[in-house]
Amino acid sequence: MPFLRVDAYEGRRKEQVKELLDAIHRAILSAFGVPVHDRYQVYQEHSESNFIAQDTGLGIDRTKNVVFIGITSKQRTEAQKITLYTKLVQELKTCGIEQNDIVVSIITNSDADWSFGNGRAQFLTGEL
Repeated sequence: MPFLRVDAYEGRRKEQVKELLDAIHRAILSAFGVPVHDRYQVYQEHSESNFIAQDTGLGIDRTKNVVFIGITSKQRTEAQKITLYTKLVQELKTCGIEQNDIVVSIITNSDADWSFGNGRAQFLTGEL
């Protein structure tokens, strides 16, 4: 936890996807201070006809390298979120993804919203 969903245009090689997911994980580790093995990521590619990435009127040009990063997480401070955005830019630059091609959305939930298996809410039962 957190749970990440990354959406992008199709065409990245397997190694590029791994590098991208590793870079995002490093940013999460740094910004949110989660344990290294706390990693839940889903990567999904989309054809050009099924993926639209416009600039929301902010004058941000997008390329075919754009990635949407959806993060579901327990509450984080504003400072942690701002740090995450900065760390994502730094880490994803190593993958050839520029800051204009990084779109992030964070959805916050509570301890009761997580079950890691066995039909229990581990945060509530003190297992985590």
